[in-house]
Amino acid sequence: MSELLHVGLDVGSTTVKIIVMNDKNETIYKNYTRHFSDTKNTVCNCLEQLSKDYPDASFTMALTGSGAMSAAKFLGIPFIQEVISCKRAVEKYLPETDVVIELGGEDAKIIYFDKFIEQRMNGTCAGGTGAFLDQMASLLNTDTAGLNELAKDYKVIYPIASRCGVFAKTDVQPLLNEGSRKEDIAASIFQAVVNQTISGLACGRPIRGKVAFLGGPLSYLPELRKRFIETLQLKDDEIIIPEDAHLLVAKGAALDSLNTPAFTNAELKEKIKNLKKSKDTTTQPIDPLFESTEEYEKFKKRHNKAKVESKPLENYKGDCFIGIDAGSTTTKLVLIDTENHLLYSDYGSNEGNPLNSVIKMLKKLYSVLPKDAKLRFSGVTGYGEKLIQTALNVDLNEIETIAHYTAAKQFMPDVTSIIDIGGQDMKYIKLKNNAIDNIMLNEACSSGCGSFIETFAKSLGLTIEEFVQSAIDSKTPVDLGSRCTVFMNSKIKQAQKEGYSVGDISAGLSYSVVKNAIQKVMKVRDMSTLGKHIVVQGGTFYNDAVLRSFEKIVGRNVIRPNIAGLMGAYGVALLAKEQYESNIDMAYFSTILKDDELDKLDIKTSQVRCGRCENNCLLTINKFSNGKSFISGNRCEKGKRKS
Repeated sequence: MSELLHVGLDVGSTTVKIIVMNDKNETIYKNYTRHFSDTKNTVCNCLEQLSKDYPDASFTMALTGSGAMSAAKFLGIPFIQEVISCKRAVEKYLPETDVVIELGGEDAKIIYFDKFIEQRMNGTCAGGTGAFLDQMASLLNTDTAGLNELAKDYKVIYPIASRCGVFAKTDVQPLLNEGSRKEDIAASIFQAVVNQTISGLACGRPIRGKVAFLGGPLSYLPELRKRFIETLQLKDDEIIIPEDAHLLVAKGAALDSLNTPAFTNAELKEKIKNLKKSKDTTTQPIDPLFESTEEYEKFKKRHNKAKVESKPLENYKGDCFIGIDAGSTTTKLVLIDTENHLLYSDYGSNEGNPLNSVIKMLKKLYSVLPKDAKLRFSGVTGYGEKLIQTALNVDLNEIETIAHYTAAKQFMPDVTSIIDIGGQDMKYIKLKNNAIDNIMLNEACSSGCGSFIETFAKSLGLTIEEFVQSAIDSKTPVDLGSRCTVFMNSKIKQAQKEGYSVGDISAGLSYSVVKNAIQKVMKVRDMSTLGKHIVVQGGTFYNDAVLRSFEKIVGRNVIRPNIAGLMGAYGVALLAKEQYESNIDMAYFSTILKDDELDKLDIKTSQVRCGRCENNCLLTINKFSNGKSFISGNRCEKGKRKS
């Protein structure tokens, strides 16, 4: 007689969990796998391994989780709603529980066990879940385990929004740019998750009694649990941390399967075959980016024409000018000559510390700068412009819009629209009669920016280069709409369940980036209002798939300079040159710190409460060895005058 096993499969938003129990309800096998949005194949792999490991067994099985419904249908296996599955497991294994707090990849739940069971689950927002923590960890150049290690040594908690990654990035990025400790930021991110979960789900109902912490993030991140425990003021005997807390929902599904018909290993193999050849049809394909290889070659040839002429730096003699763009996620530096030729450029991630990245880039430049090259003037723009100008004695600072407009005019003197898509920001500059008429910026959404694409490329297991090439090769891009990261995740999962390739999804995302920029940021309904002379810039437009999507949607060829990602730095270098040339004293040399001065630069960072108004802001004070200081964190002008 064959052994009867009970299987629970939890197909979550980011992982697949499987539990196998024997006839005594003892766990004999368990597994936890990230599916990288390829749920169908991951489920098939899990079940194939099960079939291989237990060839003589019969099975009862139930599926649960946000990604399980479609798989359950094609497998012909019962589906159980995950909140019900969680309830089953808690009642069986943790009967003393009063409240469950469970965090998953994109889901958050609070379940109250009282006379009546009340279940609360996030609906339209994945803020404060595992996917949110992944995004925040990447900002600090680490992973979620690294966040946990950093948070152990925190001293200060900053207020950080966690409604979604967009708002949180807006809070975290300035803290990084201003030199706040990563340990404090990591703990603040965990606290934001706590605040989001309690306020968003509990909605004022007290969380009292014995509280069980379930799900991957709360299982693997003890510092996150600690923030919950301290915030809820739980005593030791009120805290329940079960073994395999991340697998408890799968256990609930296994328990539920006890009441379902059993099937043999041979029948399981047939079910796996059915799932492999299954295909849903709820999403629709759209036009490919390129109909043929020849069309793509013509496209590349056309865009290779908008170039800044470069000159070699090694033998250069004469005046030169530095431009620095300290962006939200990247730092750019250029050196130009008196005729606007590009002598040198550098582009890289700021790794959360723009000042350090600028210092490294300057030292790299100084190491190759010829003795006869005379640094006459320097300029800085971007998020960290005031910090960098203060610390490094940069001659000129200018707002980004003016820097970008100055650069765009070099390529298209009668430019009518400038669209700039960077790592986290979008800008639309509308021009009229050679003057800026209107400026639009993204305020509450970054789902059309470079970091959005980078995040999805990683979730699909691709490099940016592979992402772009797969999009270009796609013949049936999937329409993913123009929605925020949270909803886009669900769209992508659905498209993958329906059998669309990674390339189809990559091309669909490229269309989505552009739709998001046009509809949400630029708020353009009539494409003719963009005018005939459009310049696109920002690192995101290096992506040929995004560039082509933009041209197809606006119905017009555009100019993409070969230095699209350096336009801010190039523009401020041009402004530095203009400023210098308007100076009567032509013997002037830039005050920017030189190589030996950079080595001696010392930065002391301290924090103090302002106390000059009811805001009582926590100020971060950076004092530099050049005698200057930079104060940030103030919400009014009074803080800047703090001694």
